[in-house]
Amino acid sequence: MRILLVRPPSSPETIGLQHVMICEPLELEYLAAMIPEHQVTIIDLILEKKSFTDLLATYKPELIGFTGYITHVNIIKNLASQAKKWSVNSCVTVVGGVHAEVVPEDFTDINLDYVVCANGLETFQEIVRAESQGEPLPTDTGIYRKGKPKPLKKKTFIAPHPDRDKVARYKKHYYYLFHNPCTLLKTSFGCPFDCSFCFCREITDHAYFCRPLDDVMVELETISDQEIYIVDDNFLVNRERVLSFCDELERRNLKKRFLIYGRADFIAQNRDVIKRFATLGLRAVIVGLESCRSKDLKQYHKGNLPSINEEAVATLADCGVDCYATLILGIDWGIAEFKELKKWLLNLNLVFINLQPFTPLPGTLMGTIHNEQLRVPRAAYEKWDLAHLVMQPTRLSVASYYWQIITLYYSITLRPSAIWSLIRRFGLYENLQLSVGSSRVTWQYLKKVLRNLVKTA
Repeated sequence: MRILLVRPPSSPETIGLQHVMICEPLELEYLAAMIPEHQVTIIDLILEKKSFTDLLATYKPELIGFTGYITHVNIIKNLASQAKKWSVNSCVTVVGGVHAEVVPEDFTDINLDYVVCANGLETFQEIVRAESQGEPLPTDTGIYRKGKPKPLKKKTFIAPHPDRDKVARYKKHYYYLFHNPCTLLKTSFGCPFDCSFCFCREITDHAYFCRPLDDVMVELETISDQEIYIVDDNFLVNRERVLSFCDELERRNLKKRFLIYGRADFIAQNRDVIKRFATLGLRAVIVGLESCRSKDLKQYHKGNLPSINEEAVATLADCGVDCYATLILGIDWGIAEFKELKKWLLNLNLVFINLQPFTPLPGTLMGTIHNEQLRVPRAAYEKWDLAHLVMQPTRLSVASYYWQIITLYYSITLRPSAIWSLIRRFGLYENLQLSVGSSRVTWQYLKKVLRNLVKTA
């Protein structure tokens, strides 16, 4: 079959990190590797200059697979509608991805033939087999059926390595901040912790499992890029596994530079592991600090304290590893809370921060208890980007809240010492590129401020 695998573009309404990072569509590369006997093309609509209808005319797909997040629900439905209108012979449409795994009903649409909600790679492979051979799908296939129980999800991952050749023409455009170019690597699935706001555990039905480390290292040896972004929900779970990973890097003489996700408590309690990993290429860790207040951390089920967060940041700094800190901003915050967070972040001497208004994502524990406080409807999917203020703030106007986000962000990132440090490390050109992307995000926020000022005037 002629198969088109599609990553959708972002909506203009989505306040997106795509202005400072565009990473490869790893899930589509895995799908392509599962069906090597078919004619497969991956289309990245974030980067493509041609229209989707022109691409349909060029590749003439018999089956299209879409992937995306909550912000892409309406976009994918629109693309599927275009595909059905274009197709004379009723091209088959399939959608999967993390949102489809957890809230598959959101993709119910006449133009989408299959919604994959479990065991994505195997289910897609089975759909392709059935459609190519004109056979019905087995009843236990991991697709969403309205009114039927969700299929069981497997707790193992067995698949060929992703087919990265399918995105070779886009390769030079994939980066993450100063990690340029970078390649994605997945070594584990899910997370063993139970943060109340987090989507990760829901994707795997609260299971956590890892790929065999030998297989991970074999894949790593095939990657030519030096910058590796390990996209595990949490790479720093098991001390012995991380040390074994370091052992293998040494034994195989692999010279790479790594960006990972990790928890603050692991970092604080395993300084020796972080120090060793840093000597073998650990360059940056995305850390969910979430808050400087104990009561917030307790509400989020972090099982953590501000003092542990502080120790983790200090540990990374001592080891020469960047901390990319993510923070959740409370809906009940006033100006005093924003000032408190600013003071805390300055004391930690952080440079990289991601500020996220509290967002009760559908499918999570928090997503079930805040419906009455929503100011953005659930169906406005493109605004559920962890950047929009989807809940009504209780102590600030919407315009003032957005303004506080902007001023807090730049009070941390535009310090002369921070700017000079980044220029010295990465050069003027790289910093200018990042500044352009950041300014686009800022402009999106400023438009929110202006729109909401007009509404309240």
